[in-house]
Parts: sequence; structure tokens; C-alpha cells
Amino acid sequence: MSTDTTRLTMAQAVVRWLTQQFTEIDGERVPLFAGVFGIFGHGNVTCLSEALEAVQDTLPTWRGQNEQSMALAAIAFAKAKRRRQLMIATSSIGPGALNMVTAAGTAHANRLPVLLIAGDTFANRLPDPVLQQVEHYNNPTITVNDAFKAVTRYWDRITHPAQVIASLPQAVAAMLDPADCGPAFLALPQDTQELAFDYPTVFFEPRTWAIPRPRPDRAALAAAVELLKTAKKPLIISGGGVRYSLAAETVSAFAASRGIPVVETVAGKGSMTHDHPVHAGPIGIIGSTSANALAEEADVIIAIGTRLQDFTTGSWTAFSKTAKFISINAARFDAIKHQAVAVVGDAQETVSELDAALGDWKAPAAHLPHAKALFAEWNALLDGHQAPTNAPVPTYAQVVHVVNTLAEDNDTLISAAGGIPGEVAKGWRVKSPNTFDLEFGFSCMGYEIAAGWGCAMAQSGPGGAGGTPIVMLGDGTYMMMNSDIYSTVLSGHKMIVIVCDNGGYAVISRLQQFKGVPGFNNLLKDCRITDPANPLHVDFAAHAASMGAASRHCESLADLEAAFAWAKGNDRTTVLSITTDAYSWVPGDADWDVGVPEVSNRENVNKARAHQIEIRAKQRVGV
Repeated sequence: MSTDTTRLTMAQAVVRWLTQQFTEIDGERVPLFAGVFGIFGHGNVTCLSEALEAVQDTLPTWRGQNEQSMALAAIAFAKAKRRRQLMIATSSIGPGALNMVTAAGTAHANRLPVLLIAGDTFANRLPDPVLQQVEHYNNPTITVNDAFKAVTRYWDRITHPAQVIASLPQAVAAMLDPADCGPAFLALPQDTQELAFDYPTVFFEPRTWAIPRPRPDRAALAAAVELLKTAKKPLIISGGGVRYSLAAETVSAFAASRGIPVVETVAGKGSMTHDHPVHAGPIGIIGSTSANALAEEADVIIAIGTRLQDFTTGSWTAFSKTAKFISINAARFDAIKHQAVAVVGDAQETVSELDAALGDWKAPAAHLPHAKALFAEWNALLDGHQAPTNAPVPTYAQVVHVVNTLAEDNDTLISAAGGIPGEVAKGWRVKSPNTFDLEFGFSCMGYEIAAGWGCAMAQSGPGGAGGTPIVMLGDGTYMMMNSDIYSTVLSGHKMIVIVCDNGGYAVISRLQQFKGVPGFNNLLKDCRITDPANPLHVDFAAHAASMGAASRHCESLADLEAAFAWAKGNDRTTVLSITTDAYSWVPGDADWDVGVPEVSNRENVNKARAHQIEIRAKQRVGV
């Protein structure tokens, strides 16, 4: 091995190594790290920024407006690239770093990779306490960066320049491993960043990374085959892992040849088009009547690439207590849930081997046509809720339909929190694969606009769908985080933002009142404000215009149609606002387990409590 060395500071070594990592997308060798989102402050503005400035032509740095939102943009980028190309987000110490913790939680819950780098206090502690340092009286080694330990897959604090030689490859390996995939975090003490070290030159040689595809255990696969052959009403639940394994075509071909309907989780929606012959709708609490009816009937459920969160399972009330599960997942943690026949492996490889092992078995001939009949009923129900009416205020469902109809096949829909997720999960009819991003693993308010920025970056590069990101969000979420409208205007990454103004946090008010609590502190009219009868409404179009976006307010669905066509022709981010109904929602059939007071003086709360007990009686517990 070569004994040549290169003398660099630790920060310079980190950056140089990052620029020499590559991946392949559609056969093209591209940088593994496409860029850096950064806000510089003390802890990263001198040493790290010095290193990044020197490589800005090969590893571009984009200035963020908020540390949380720029990390969320990085997450959306990775999602659009189906975890095959990544972004970095860097912050200063203290509040800058802590702002990224929410984004780390979002990435962790959704199994999405992002490299987070934050400055840290002095390793030598000589200047302590420094600006923004939080001191712990009994443990001086703790800084705010320890908060990331709960929400990252890989965490390290670099206290000696040589440590990056071992740490950086481990961070990348964790982010690219389908089983461990999630955010990686590096804390860089500001005095360690400045130190020079003689690094082995071989450390900086280019490396091309590949996503591993672990094959299933033969015995586990045989058990799955044996169970599936007993099925009379099998059902496939397609999760996000199908998307990230690039297994959508394999799964849909398997389902078609075996006569098994496919329903999708929130993360899995978009792996296949709405009108695919085996597609039977979204499942769960914000799912379709068709998918939920099939779940209730199913005797064997094949869960592929899903962690089976409560919005998918209806808090485990959506299935018969006698139904059996086969869980195909790259992560053992997810595969073994609820005593499933756990088949740990890559979705594409595992489904291919399952197909080969099944011989000539097929589901009963009437099963898939039955599923498609249920799906046709669901589409008719959707049509009814999405049709225009003479009501003075349009519903979410009607707005979704207008945008969906006018969107091009390769435009990507983005949403995350509030009432919009339920309406787009049910009502958005996907036209092309990988054009739907609903962050509902963490339901992070503020993801949407930031994600539009990250998605716009990803769409134009290798493996991107092209088209325009279409961000749909409510007024409450817009107020929480909107500054990346300005980011996209500065950077030239266009998106279209649809703001549905229903006067506050309408969907959470709906849940609150459904469980017997009077409307309180959610809708603006129910808050402690000066004039509840006439709450001040923000002029979202004017606000967006002040950040350089093109904008219009729409008074009707007809206005929205015209404005959307105008937005598509614009050369920059465009924001359209429209007043929407706070009380009309497309129905869903799945139950949800939430806490309801066991004792209350309110009759409505007591009724809700009794209903909640009925829901819990239907849950599968430990089976």
C-alpha cells in the first residue's frame, strides 16, 4: 500500500473525501453527494466553509434560510432520488444544530438518508463556556449535538483529525444500507476542524458505492411459500421499500401473474400508477374503502417494504384477528412485527425468488376481479366528492382534483401535514411512478415547501422524473415554515405552491371535536384572539410576492384552473392561494386508536370514550 500522505486540516479532509464518493444512477456515474445546504455560523464558518468554498464547483453549497428546512430539503432530494444520491446539511453549534433535530427525526422515521454536519464546542475546553454552549454540571462532554443520538442511525463526534478515516465510510455505509438507512450525524468541534494531519493519500481515492441487495434466507422463504399457498384472499401491501428497492415492476408483475390485488401505504403510494391493473387503492386511516375492505377480508397479507405504522393498519384494527402476515423487509426490526413470517431481504430479490418458488399457484380466479370492482366503487365515490358544486367555498377534494387533472404526468405532488395528506392520499391519482411524496411517517409540518426545493433539485438531475414539484399545504403549515419560497427564487429551482386557507388547523380541530372536545385553539376563530368573529386572514399571495415569487389568490375553482395554467408557464416559483372548506372531507373507513379521557364531565367525551373502547376491542394484540 502507498505510504504517500496529504497534509490537510480535518475540515479540508472531510470535504475532499466527500467529493470523491460516487454512485450510479441509470448506469451513469455521478457524485454520491450532490451538494450542501448550509447556514454558516461560529463552529462551521471558518474551517468548514473554507474547505467548502474551495470545491464549490464540484460540491455546490446552497444557502438555506432555516436549518430545519434546509435539512428537510435534503431529505426530499434523497427521496426523489430513491436513496441513491444524497445531500448534506451543515449548521453552526447551538440553536443552529438543534434546529436540524426535527429534520433528523423526519429522516429517521422515514428511513431516508441525509448527512448532517454541525459545528461543536471546543474539544480542549479552554474557552469554555463559549457562545451557544449548553453546560451540563455533571457531564462536561455533553453538548446540544448529543440530542441527535435519538434520531440518527449513525452518530460521531470527531475529537481527533485521524478519526474521520474510520468514521466517514461508516456514516455512508449506514446511510446506504437498506436495513439501517437513515440520517448520519457528525459533530465537528471547532478547534479539531483547524488541526492539520498527514492523511494517507489513498483515503482520498475515488470510490463508487452500490446499494446492497440482500437475498432472503431459504428457510424463511419456504415458510412464506407454504403460508401463501393456503391463501384464498391474499393481499399485498406495497410500502416505501418497494419504491427504494426499485421493485415496483417486479411486485406488480408478480401480483398480476398470481392474481393478488395490491394496496399502497402512504410511503408506497406512487410506486404504481392509479390505473394499474392490480392497484386497489391506498390502505388505512387515510385510505380507500376498497383497500380497507380487502384488508378486512384478507386471510394472508404480504407486507413488502413497510413498517406497518398505525395509519396503515388502522392501529391494528384493519385486519381479521385470524389473518396471517408475511413480511418482506430489508430491516429485521420491521420484518418480525406482529409475529409475521419474517423474510428479511431486498424487496426485488425476495419477490423474484418467492415467485420462482411458488410454482403454478395462483389466487382464486374471482379474487382480483372482486378487488377491481371494489376499486371501481371507490373511484365513483371519489368522483362524487371531487365534482364541482354550487357551494360558495370549495373543498380540499375539489381543489386536489383540479390540480391533479391539470398536472403533467411527470409533475411531483408533495405534502406532509394537516388536512391535505388525507385528501391527496385518497384523491390524487398518480399518473407516473415516483411522482408522489407524502411525508406522513413523521407528519412534519414545514416539510412541504422545503421539500419542493429539494425535489426541484433532484428532478433535473440523473434519475429525476423531470416536471415541476407541486406543493399542497394548508394555511397553518404555511405559517410554520415558508422561507424556502425565497430560497427557490434565489436558486432558480421552480415549484408551484397551492395554499389551501381553511382558517387554522382544521383537521386537528376535526379530531378534537370528534372525540368530544369543543373546538379550542385550532381554528383561528376558536383561539384567544382580539376579534374571534373576524379573525385576521393572511394574504398569502402578497406574502409570497414579497419573497420574489409570482402569486395569485383564487376565489373559485375556475380561478384556480386559470391560475394553475398561468403558473405552469412561469419561469419561477409561483404561489396560488384559495379559501377552502374547513369541515368537508372525503370519508375513510379505518379506525384509529388515540387517547380519550377515561373520566370527564362532558357527555360527548364519554360517548367518544365508549367508542374508543369498541375500537380497541378490534385490535390485534401480539399476534
